[in-house]
Amino acid sequence: MTKEVRNKIIVTLIFLFLISIPFGMKKYEEITSDHFDADMEMALERHGFFLEDVTESIGVNFVHRRATVDEKLHHILPQISSVGASVTVVDFNNDGLPDFYLTNSEFGENNALYMNMGDGTFVDVAEEMGVADLNIPGYGASMGSIWGDYNNSGYEDLFLYRWGKPELFRNENGEGFTRVTEEAGLPDHINANTAIWLDYNRNGYLDLFIGGYYHEDVNLFDLSSTQMMPDSYEYATNGGLNYLFENQGDGTFVDVSEQVGLHESRRWTLAAAAADINDSGYPDIILANDYGVDEIFINRNGEYFLNTGHEAGLGFVPKSGMSVSIGDVMNQNSFAIYITNISEAGVLMQGNNLWVPTRQISEDIPRFRNIAGNMGVEIGDWGYAGKFVDLNNNGNIDLYVANGYVSDEPDTDYWYDYARVVGGNRAVIIDANNWPAMNKRTFSGYQTNKIWLNDGAGRFREVARSVGGDLNLDSRSVAYADLFGTGSMDLIVANQHQPVKIYRNHVKPEHNWIGFKLEGTKSNRSAIGATIILHREGNSTRKYVSGGDAFSSQSQRAVHFGVGEEQSIRSVEIRWPSGTVQNIDGLELKQYHKIIEATE
Repeated sequence: MTKEVRNKIIVTLIFLFLISIPFGMKKYEEITSDHFDADMEMALERHGFFLEDVTESIGVNFVHRRATVDEKLHHILPQISSVGASVTVVDFNNDGLPDFYLTNSEFGENNALYMNMGDGTFVDVAEEMGVADLNIPGYGASMGSIWGDYNNSGYEDLFLYRWGKPELFRNENGEGFTRVTEEAGLPDHINANTAIWLDYNRNGYLDLFIGGYYHEDVNLFDLSSTQMMPDSYEYATNGGLNYLFENQGDGTFVDVSEQVGLHESRRWTLAAAAADINDSGYPDIILANDYGVDEIFINRNGEYFLNTGHEAGLGFVPKSGMSVSIGDVMNQNSFAIYITNISEAGVLMQGNNLWVPTRQISEDIPRFRNIAGNMGVEIGDWGYAGKFVDLNNNGNIDLYVANGYVSDEPDTDYWYDYARVVGGNRAVIIDANNWPAMNKRTFSGYQTNKIWLNDGAGRFREVARSVGGDLNLDSRSVAYADLFGTGSMDLIVANQHQPVKIYRNHVKPEHNWIGFKLEGTKSNRSAIGATIILHREGNSTRKYVSGGDAFSSQSQRAVHFGVGEEQSIRSVEIRWPSGTVQNIDGLELKQYHKIIEATE
């Protein structure tokens, strides 16, 4: 065969291959569609729900970028700047549709406020609303946000926490936001990774808790010293302060942290949640702490907080607490606490904790027992967020756990060098100069998020792959909301230095649900802290209106209950933060009921 003939044959083969591509693509799309339908049908039959990735089709194209800190830390930049991808849900314009806010962390990169258009699509309106360009040198990098009506105007206001200056934005009737940070009296600098709204003294105004991570004197963008890392891997005592700012009712806040007992420790707080875990009527605070033990602060009548972590059972073993979620896992009308940690086979097996109340130690201090292993939700991976949510509307709350730390060059590993440092003494671990360069090595990366389905009988089983949810990005924050008005909880997953993912939740149609949109009158307008007890045939289960939880997230304000194939409920009991109790019966399923707090 001559060279010319051989070349002609090669050219002809290439041509035939190229013209076949459109047909091949079409065939592949048809096969993919068929597989999608089959997978969804199987998931609905076996598990009662299926998750469809609709990120692009609904108009969302957000990509998080991590903060670039002082060049003295660039050798371990992916580890230092491993947080900041946050998602919170809000109906900012009161049109009855859930919107959501996403934070970015790199200077010059915008945050996003995706407005729900009501037709299955979303539009980013952050710039026109005045809450986009918030990653600014001298002010800091966004780490997360929470929403709450701090002035009881009827519109949800935005609090943004940073590594740097925290910011408060007043909602101007859904038409824009006004920055009110200085007049509110907030501090100039906190290295915060968490914040929550709560009415700690039940006076009808939302107060603000902010958890410090790095010491507040550390400027991560202009270091005065590299001795700013934790001073111990297990009992670090040089973290940032925790703050409680009391709402004065006139648009200002006063720091009451020290007088109520929240300045007593300097642990490295990564997540916080507040709920009434002892039925005292006052919201308690639960903290997940990195490099140490977790903490429970029992609210003593709105006067001070008693740190009872050790006494309640949580404060015995130091771990790497990263997320706090609170829910009634057994439908026994009591709250359990789920805290995520780190599990890496062959290196570090801390395990996640599922704390359930067992008895009262005293009148207001509950005792908890860890049953994560017994229920099958202990061994995850590098668990950044753990969120309770009823994904299949069967009446049992499930768990979505976000995993993955730093995904970089495949087949590389930073664990050995990391272990050498954290196993050293205080002088070694505290100085960032002693930490080996990461050099694009992976550090517990490429991990798949877990979806643990609650069987209602004391066990969870992992089903992520079979329900379309086997995401393996470096996920940080997870929020749920009924984005499409179907009565099912859709998921928004914020990923570090990676694109956000939106999952539409298709739920078995036979599974019923009911929802509640609460509005306080004597209580704060957002009704944050209200407990709702749903009385069904055979059991009672409780949920609460959250002011932020898990890791750097906040889900929809409306409280949602799945009820499976039941056709009715007996009644609902609402315990408002003011102390008012309402009992309501005769409520229809498959709708949200707006309940306004009774004034008498």
